[in-house]
Amino acid sequence: MIASILSRLARELRLAEHQVEQTVVLLDAGNTVPFITRYRKEMTGGLDETQIRALAERLEYLRGLEARREEVRVALEQAGHLTPELSAALAKAETLQAIEDIYLPFRPKRRTRAQVAREQGLEPLAGSVARPQ
Repeated sequence: MIASILSRLARELRLAEHQVEQTVVLLDAGNTVPFITRYRKEMTGGLDETQIRALAERLEYLRGLEARREEVRVALEQAGHLTPELSAALAKAETLQAIEDIYLPFRPKRRTRAQVAREQGLEPLAGSVARPQ
């Protein structure tokens, strides 16, 4: 999975894969963008601060995308809704919105306070309070 993210970053940002890989290693080690730009220029192949910042932001987005894709896949699998077609659609989804659109019909509905009260048999009481005699 990380290899696909690295190759996608390299393709989208038009950088060499070794530049992306080294920069990701530095970012994952906790180095800041200004530090990498000034003191690790030889490792990144001379990337400037703007390029490194763009790479860091896109890396964060793509990692979040992969995490959400896995969460949705697990949720669909546990609910028994995962089909080969849904799995393929999830794998092809390129944005968070596309993943959410796939998951939307299967997402569990939220229970409101009113629904909980009705389930506890409080609807007649609410009706009598709303219409005093």
